[in-house]
Amino acid sequence: MSLSDFFTPIDLEKISPKKGYYTSHLGDKINQYIDIFPELEDKSFDIAIVGVQDDRNAVNNSGCGLAPDYVRERLYLLNEGGYNTKIADLGNIKAGATITDTYFALKTVVGELIKLDILPIIIGGGQDLTYAQYMGYETLEQKVDLVIVDSHFDLEDDTMPESIETTSTSYLNKIFLHEPNYLFNFSNLGYQTYFTSQAGLRVMEKLYFDVHRLGNLSGQIAYAEPIIRNANMVSFDISAIRSSDAMANTNATPNGFYAEEACQICRYAGFNDKLTSIGFYEFNPAYDSNGQTATLLAQMVWYFIDGVYNRKKDFPLNPKSQYLIYKTSLKHDDHEVVFVKSKKTDRWWMQVPYPTGGSKNERSHLVPCSYDDYKIAVSGEMPDLWWRTYQKLI
Repeated sequence: MSLSDFFTPIDLEKISPKKGYYTSHLGDKINQYIDIFPELEDKSFDIAIVGVQDDRNAVNNSGCGLAPDYVRERLYLLNEGGYNTKIADLGNIKAGATITDTYFALKTVVGELIKLDILPIIIGGGQDLTYAQYMGYETLEQKVDLVIVDSHFDLEDDTMPESIETTSTSYLNKIFLHEPNYLFNFSNLGYQTYFTSQAGLRVMEKLYFDVHRLGNLSGQIAYAEPIIRNANMVSFDISAIRSSDAMANTNATPNGFYAEEACQICRYAGFNDKLTSIGFYEFNPAYDSNGQTATLLAQMVWYFIDGVYNRKKDFPLNPKSQYLIYKTSLKHDDHEVVFVKSKKTDRWWMQVPYPTGGSKNERSHLVPCSYDDYKIAVSGEMPDLWWRTYQKLI
């Protein structure tokens, strides 16, 4: 089966302006599936845009399956940055006969693109598609670090595992309970406490996952960078943005990230050398006033692409001459905490030793951190990030 079997072509006449695109526009630069499916196996592309037209399990947001072409219309009008993009737009995955068919299609597409070293940008549908995005990593034989940008934890607290349906409000149950388990870490950015049950918070604490309230990030979005830098995949629910900036979602609420903060999150995601897929979900064109949310989402995708083409490739420690090593001692312990700082970007990592000693070539796990974590260790205290990471390594 070819990947082209999962896609329907783009109807460019419906989304392109009458005067066409300028040579600087992404609409002129991106290789679109109109008549001939792009050749993906010849290393011609770094990024692939994947539309998904299925909103059957988007709770209270029917219509978000129409999102891909509305975002394309605005994205294609944006100018290419100061680099040569190599992007393919593969068209849309239409809703299958069942939602399971759609999940299978997206899972297969994501997995195959990652194997080809092509980064998929998924646009459209409900956030339950995050489960299919995650399942794309199943055959890659690696642990996955997942970052979700959302105002809620999409967990069903009081439901028996065998009866849980995969919806936009419960897909995390499927991910957390999946066997075999290849989820190493889960992080949430922007949860709002009044939307979050205490049972859900206890689950996150028990599993040593990283969850960050909107109030702790608002106005200081740079704190999100180390969290995002640790992700293999990102899922962004458009309802995490305040309704005044992104109203095109029936679940939109007055509070959330500002538009510029959402764009910065996407740029951080693009910068992440480790990240291999991103999905943008829950945008509903039926509620979009003057195309504002479509324009914002297009700009978020643009910032992500800009980040990808400005990656610094500074993941430690090769060559070692490009990094500084800092060792700190704790007040009440003989243990020392080791930090690594990139001379190129001033970004920080922290070494967390494997409890069993690790392998001959790798005795510690490097986790992205902030300068604040270093200052905590210098003061003699154990950074919370170190402890949570160590518990997951046991």
